[in-house]
Amino acid sequence: MNATLRTLTRRSSSRLSSLAVALLIALAVAMVPAVARAGEEPNVFTSFIKSWGLLGGAIGAFIGGLGASLMPCTYPMIAITVSVFGAREAKSRKEAMLLSTAFVLGLVTLFTPMIVGAALSGNVFGTALANKWVIFGIYAFFMAMAASMFGAFDLTLPDAVTQRLAAAGGIGYRGAFVLGMVCGIMGAPCTGPVLLSILTWIAQTRSVVMGTVVGLSFSLGLGMLFWVVGTFAVGLPKGGKWMLGIKSAAGIVMVVLAHYYLKNAVPAIALPARPDTLFLAICAAIVAVGLVLGAVHLYWDDGGVVVKARKALGIVLCSAGGFFFVIGWQTPKGSLTWEHSEELASAKAKTEKRPMLVDFTAEWCGACKELAKETFSDPRVMEKAVAANFVAVKVDATNDEDPQVDAVKGKYKVVGLPTVVIYDSNGMERKRFNEFVGPESFLAAIEGVQ
Repeated sequence: MNATLRTLTRRSSSRLSSLAVALLIALAVAMVPAVARAGEEPNVFTSFIKSWGLLGGAIGAFIGGLGASLMPCTYPMIAITVSVFGAREAKSRKEAMLLSTAFVLGLVTLFTPMIVGAALSGNVFGTALANKWVIFGIYAFFMAMAASMFGAFDLTLPDAVTQRLAAAGGIGYRGAFVLGMVCGIMGAPCTGPVLLSILTWIAQTRSVVMGTVVGLSFSLGLGMLFWVVGTFAVGLPKGGKWMLGIKSAAGIVMVVLAHYYLKNAVPAIALPARPDTLFLAICAAIVAVGLVLGAVHLYWDDGGVVVKARKALGIVLCSAGGFFFVIGWQTPKGSLTWEHSEELASAKAKTEKRPMLVDFTAEWCGACKELAKETFSDPRVMEKAVAANFVAVKVDATNDEDPQVDAVKGKYKVVGLPTVVIYDSNGMERKRFNEFVGPESFLAAIEGVQ
């Protein structure tokens, strides 16, 4: 890799057209898994969003990018890459800073449009998760990614693609910019897991603003160490076994994500999960035991069978505990009493002259789950809905290829999820939501509905 990067110093920036072709090919390859996976809110980014809003998304993406820069196929590239685009030989601190900034702008130019594109095509991504075979493919992809993180094999771009990418650029601001884009592609095996998780979540939000902010933040996080080293000529700690620990941790996250998606096709694997504090504490304790055994800090070549067994058992415990903790945390503690037959529910509302609440949901719809956990489970919402004598029906639109599901969606003019429709006792539509709303907004919507 270092020899490949050094060739950039001997190339002229006149070969940008060749690079553009190679970038398009590599980006197409990188985006295929993302298209298959998107539609569900992933891991830490949603938690940041719920607590901190837009700022939380930026913080979460920045941390994800910074973590990706510490991976074994990215971190060793930092020092040599900085030398390649000329920051080490800059005549002043200002020049070094500008070169480093140009490099980071290359990362921004590569990743931000990709993430914004995911936001614009959210429903297409989400629909893919209605197919169980797509879900099985996602599961296999994530487990293979985890196996790579655990050291089963090395995940790299084909040599032909790498060499083609390295055949353009050069020293100078334009060369540094191009090299930023090149390194974004060459580091795909390590940035991929984090990036694909972000793409999945952004596809669900369908927010161009959020996609732009998150794309910029991820790029800045990924480029931060490059910028600091290039601008201030600082030295970084040498790579070593600590980086293998980071890979193991990333592998555990991949296993948790794999099973998180698998539950959409095989719901039974999530049945043991509970939202109570005791269950969550037990899951956390299992993760802690796995870490103590050596899931992260032990390495396969540290010793004999005992060390390998400790690490393997630790990985299993961390993965299982992490999975059930996430599922338990997302499970609502209480909810309205829901009907599951739209035909029966609408007949009941009409016959008994009662208002009706229709909630269209799906396993791949993160905002739908957030409505279930945060809004419909709120004691004030439940009390108000019961007092108003609502008939509540939940329509599972996970399989939108089902003709019956399609017919019900057509009846209620549903064009995307989430969709919540509120009717009064005369059958008149009073309010419709097509995004997550909190308890306060929902209470205001059903106020006075009879």
